[in-house]
Amino acid sequence: MKDITILMSASGSPSMPGMIDCLKKNGERNIRVIGIDMSEEPSAQYLVDKFYKVPAATCEEYIDIVLDICKKECVDIYFPNISAEVTAVSKRKEEFQKIGTIISASEQKAVEVANNKLSLYNFLKSKGIKVPRFYGVNSIEDFEEGCKYLGYPDVPVCLKIVDGSGSRGVRIIDSKRNRYQIFVNEKPNSFFVAYEDMISILKEANEELHEMLLVEYLPGNEYTVDLLADHGKVQYIAGRENIVSLMSIAQESIVEKDEKAYKMSSDIVAALKLDGNIGFDFMRDKNGNAILMDLNPRITATVSVIAAAGLNLPYLRVKQLLKEMLPKVEIKYGTRLKRRYSEIYTDINGNKIEIGMQTK
Repeated sequence: MKDITILMSASGSPSMPGMIDCLKKNGERNIRVIGIDMSEEPSAQYLVDKFYKVPAATCEEYIDIVLDICKKECVDIYFPNISAEVTAVSKRKEEFQKIGTIISASEQKAVEVANNKLSLYNFLKSKGIKVPRFYGVNSIEDFEEGCKYLGYPDVPVCLKIVDGSGSRGVRIIDSKRNRYQIFVNEKPNSFFVAYEDMISILKEANEELHEMLLVEYLPGNEYTVDLLADHGKVQYIAGRENIVSLMSIAQESIVEKDEKAYKMSSDIVAALKLDGNIGFDFMRDKNGNAILMDLNPRITATVSVIAAAGLNLPYLRVKQLLKEMLPKVEIKYGTRLKRRYSEIYTDINGNKIEIGMQTK
């Protein structure tokens, strides 16, 4: 099969080695991976075949810079892996097509709905698809009213920025945890915050508040559904129970089936006519039911465990975009992922080095 070149954004992220493995260990063809990231940390270049430092995806020049890289490196397929980037790229697909680069992203309208939690919830509610109880927040008064509406202080509530990603702009307000209890009992990366502290934080906004929403707090594990869609139709689907997570990235997962979550994900794909790699984040309520919380119109950070279970969704997307025949696959449910640390060492000049005895 023809060798190809793929561009991966956010290539310096902690989960990127697993994504690259999905592409490289495909068993059919050689894939050259070009990585781009805003990080200046030198080890990022050693994860990919060639590396480019770029500005933030929100920068006005970002897409123009990526276009130039795709043209220079003769990129066949470009995977945008940042939510804000997916929105920007979806608006300029034709420019990439003109230089021979295929973009792995849904259509602009679907991406804009998917990347805004409030728009997504309102859209799904209008389609009769179950979503958590929620309340839009554009002011401190909205926050106070929303907390009451959702039952605070009797029950905890969760505050989210509507277009946040990677756990940015997420806090849990629980009246049973005061400032001292949070200080003593919670790890520094905890999402819990005291009600009074959240009010103080919101008061520090120098301008209009970023659009947010409050949702009911669900105490169970996160459950993620990863799938590959073809313009509204699911081609492949698999789910994973995330036993341990750290700042939105699963540290321990088990590939498990949840038919109700599969059905809801498939219904949403059809309603939004989503295309490509899609991830659905659910949280389990006190009864163990999966309740939809978020939709990611891109590859998710832990998709490698699905590949280990026999369903290599990133590479199947490559075959789909190249209009190749898609194979039948068998998913090995019960496959587990456990993340452990692995290091890359560089010297003062950014050259890769290995552990060893240093002698003169």
